[in-house]
Amino acid sequence: MSSEFNPHPLIQDYVRYETRRQFLRRGASFMGAAALGMLSPQLLKAAEKKAANIPIEQPFIAPHFAPKAKQIIYLHMVGGPPQMDLYDYKPVMTEYYDKDLPESVRMGQRLTTMTSGQTRFPIAPSKYKFTRHGKSGMWISELLPWTAKAADDMCFVRSMHTEAINHEPAICYMQTGNQITGRPCLGSWVSYGLGSLNNDLPTFVVLVAKPTNTEQVQAISGRLWSSGYLPGQHAGVSFRSAGDPILYINNPGGVDAKVRRKMLDGLKELNELNFRQVGDPETHTRIDQFELAFRMQSSVPELTNIGSESEATYQLYGDEAKKPGTFANSALLARRMVERGVRFVQIYHNNWDTHSNVSGRLPMQCKDVDQPCYGLIQDLKQRGLLDSTLVIWGGEFGRTIYSQGGLTKDNYGRDHHPRCFTMWMAGGGSKPGTVYGETDDFSYNIVKDPVHIHDFHATVLRLLGMDHERFTFRYQGLDQKLTGVEPARVISGLMA
Repeated sequence: MSSEFNPHPLIQDYVRYETRRQFLRRGASFMGAAALGMLSPQLLKAAEKKAANIPIEQPFIAPHFAPKAKQIIYLHMVGGPPQMDLYDYKPVMTEYYDKDLPESVRMGQRLTTMTSGQTRFPIAPSKYKFTRHGKSGMWISELLPWTAKAADDMCFVRSMHTEAINHEPAICYMQTGNQITGRPCLGSWVSYGLGSLNNDLPTFVVLVAKPTNTEQVQAISGRLWSSGYLPGQHAGVSFRSAGDPILYINNPGGVDAKVRRKMLDGLKELNELNFRQVGDPETHTRIDQFELAFRMQSSVPELTNIGSESEATYQLYGDEAKKPGTFANSALLARRMVERGVRFVQIYHNNWDTHSNVSGRLPMQCKDVDQPCYGLIQDLKQRGLLDSTLVIWGGEFGRTIYSQGGLTKDNYGRDHHPRCFTMWMAGGGSKPGTVYGETDDFSYNIVKDPVHIHDFHATVLRLLGMDHERFTFRYQGLDQKLTGVEPARVISGLMA
């Protein structure tokens, strides 16, 4: 090779990061330099920006379509909200109070072990009143008066369905597109595909909000925001509500910024030496994470200091917004994050698993999220962020119309139900004022426009400008996709 040949820095990085297996797999490697030399100016420009720590506004993987959304705030209600008590109004059920669910409706469908031993499946009509809201006339429960005010900003999907019937596989399915753990979650896919909008903050952040009622919480583990087989840099970064927002973000006593910088420089040299010996690309993930952590020592305290928010903003989200760890506080932080360029914010809110005592627990759950959800939508809208930020609300499955355990007109319980449940979206190119899908009178089976989890994921990716069929990652000899190998479709009726 001529001594005058001086490849672009991106080519140098590619060769330096490439493992022997990757080199051999490329086959006719002498063509590699020529191919890299023909990289588009957009990719080269992105590489230069990254090297200079300049926020990258354009994705490293170019979208397949013009994106409607740039960022996502995903509000996951862990445990499965009862759709017939919140959004799927079934007035006919009052006539069926305490009557057994007809076999013609159940049709031998799978039950959980918690109710499969019951001798009866008595119908439990919702005890809550419903009224229509917005131009769409969406029926919304009296438990959600604030959310109801935003009906014209929201896109309701009443025909979601899944195969999973127990929490762990169901949450995993909803978050990663597969019931088996170890796959990348939606946030990791978005991070991998679109990259960062702010190099001083994580691309993907996770907040776990504490519910007021903790009667029956579900396990929420880090594997839900794992990057799976994607590079580790795309895993979610969990923010804590007490103490330091992120573990070890502050320097230890006696260690100032200069000492920390010198330590990181030395650690980087050691990691580079290890990479040259071992060739593991994840070594560079660690280097990048150390550097991001160093930059976050300045950016995160400013981000999490909500004292600068106006009193009007606090009133918008509700009194609980000032209390760290609440759902209202998490929703306000989510707005601050997308405002500063965090690409994907995931909020988990626990204790929606209402096997019993619906009347005692559901009002508290709804109070936790009702005004904050309304406040989040309005706050994003008034700041000009709603058009580019997709807000998603929902659980991992629905609940049964029949009661688990004892039944009275004032109280009842509901078991898991995967056959139908309700989710909603707002902003980010979703179609406002829309009610999509329909269930039968028992909110047990879908009778119109079903939406599978894979369909939902395909639609979300499309709103981000990505074709779910072409958005892949090579792993174990396969082109892996968020939507898996079974057919999935983009639901055009959910998009503006």
